[in-house]
Amino acid sequence: MSGKLIGIIILIIVAVGLFVPLGSSSGNGNNTIAVTYGETTYNNQEYKQMVDEYFESNGHVSLNDADEKIITSNDVNRISSGISQRTYNSNQIFSCAMVDLSGNNNIKIDVDPKITTVTPSMYKSALDSAGIKKGHVIVTSPVTATGESALAGIMKAYETATGQLIPEEVKNAANNEIYTQSEVVNNTNLSADDVAKLVDEAKDEVAKENTTDKQTIINIVNNIASNNNIQIAGDDINNIADSIQQTQSVQDKADQYQSQVSDYINSEEAHNIFDMIWRTIQSLLDQYLPQN
Repeated sequence: MSGKLIGIIILIIVAVGLFVPLGSSSGNGNNTIAVTYGETTYNNQEYKQMVDEYFESNGHVSLNDADEKIITSNDVNRISSGISQRTYNSNQIFSCAMVDLSGNNNIKIDVDPKITTVTPSMYKSALDSAGIKKGHVIVTSPVTATGESALAGIMKAYETATGQLIPEEVKNAANNEIYTQSEVVNNTNLSADDVAKLVDEAKDEVAKENTTDKQTIINIVNNIASNNNIQIAGDDINNIADSIQQTQSVQDKADQYQSQVSDYINSEEAHNIFDMIWRTIQSLLDQYLPQN
């Protein structure tokens, strides 16, 4: 037996000894990419193709094996009924989202310019409230859309990719945050990013004080607005405080979901490392073992 072959066998033994305890298997069926389509887009082949091409081009991925889910008007109305009281028809759900959890990086959010109201910073703020801080998120639509209903699709994509359900209270808080920020943008001359920054700073301060007291939160929002020379009406401050109070009240559950997502991504990383090493070993075997 040649020295090279002995070396390869030792490498196999070491690799198996290191990685088998992790429970890795290249055939585990897990998928790190999930796509959600608004039902109007999904039912129009031209629209769906536009969206798929956008995801593949901007995400640098293939959707051949991606998990797919459809967001219906019923899904959106279940959320909007308790927030904006708006009702959507089945021909009004265009927004689509893709989530890629293939890397353990901090969250990155790309939003198509056709999404006119909700900005990347607004999505990031709401997802942070839901305990979602990892992954690459892309939001698009085949036609101009506000993007307010897309958060439902993003969270469904995370649930699909990880197999872990986001608690309903956490979803409601995140969706309410998007709606509240959108309303403040509509009611003021503030940019969406300025509103998101105000809310983020207020949430951080509320978390530090670990409070759900409404008046305390109002004072925090007022102070941050004043320090940043932001002119904002009392009603808008009150609505922001309500949203932050709701977010803070479900923070424990959001943290729990964040931990589940991190566990999933770390597990996927272990699988990917094992697969890479195994492919290298197979290549060495093919190179040095005699062929039949």
